[in-house]
Amino acid sequence: MKTLRLEFADTMSEVGQCDPRLVVMVGDISHGILQGFAKACPGRYYNIGICEPTIVNMAAGLNKVGLVPVVHTIAPFITERAYEQIKLDFGYQHLSGNIVSVGGSFDYAQLGCSHHCYTDVSLLCHLKRATVTIPGSPVEFNTLFKKLYATDGIHYYRLPERPHGIEFAASDLVPGRGIRLREGSDLTIATIAPQLSNALAAAERLAASGLSAELLYFPMVKPFDQELLRASLGKTKRLLVVEELSAHDGLLNLCLRAAIGLPGFSVRHLALQDFLHGYGTHEELSERAGFSPQGIAKSAHDLCSSP
Repeated sequence: MKTLRLEFADTMSEVGQCDPRLVVMVGDISHGILQGFAKACPGRYYNIGICEPTIVNMAAGLNKVGLVPVVHTIAPFITERAYEQIKLDFGYQHLSGNIVSVGGSFDYAQLGCSHHCYTDVSLLCHLKRATVTIPGSPVEFNTLFKKLYATDGIHYYRLPERPHGIEFAASDLVPGRGIRLREGSDLTIATIAPQLSNALAAAERLAASGLSAELLYFPMVKPFDQELLRASLGKTKRLLVVEELSAHDGLLNLCLRAAIGLPGFSVRHLALQDFLHGYGTHEELSERAGFSPQGIAKSAHDLCSSP
């Protein structure tokens, strides 16, 4: 399957040739794949370098004069390092733009934990006018970007290094709506990219052992599909949240807020409790964090066997 980063570049070329307001600025990454956009849209592609707060400042200025900026670089540097600029320039001034990150969670595992990022989704969710999209396949990014990019607000797109490998139709993808992949009655598994494939494999393991798991997938977490979560949890009464985000504020928080008022349900959480030190592949670090199909299935069994 095509990578999300390649889809980002192709989508910029597609949209940029239709909308002369689109301007793309990068923080010294993705030069090769964005040459198609640079040639098709001359004067609208800029490498600002490793100056993330400056990129945000410039993007705000572009929007101030009526252009639609897209800022693209590595997740910890554009969200954690430049958060004050996002808050002041876009949040307080009610400006609009798009931030497209790569390298979230531990996608840059080979570069160590200095390039990890577990808090970006939480940070952007704190801004009232923000939308937060976590596409796990090319069609998710292409469809949702085109529906959101020119609308009012701060639009954050977190691109995982590897797609989850599950095909969706464009018609399945509606801003603010989740997707029910499996019907179930014993527990609800709620997840985001890129752990959907592991969650689906875990649900299949559980079915083989006699447990029926309902699997919910959220391409967008802000706005969050509360109705989908409430309907599922009202039926199963058990919730397992699987997310490559900080355990302190992420998908679980959104699920629990959506579930306020529902009687008597149990919860388990697989997330990142602390920094993952050391090096390795994405699969190795997923295993260490408990995100393998075996780890997810074990947590589900523990949830279903608890009183």
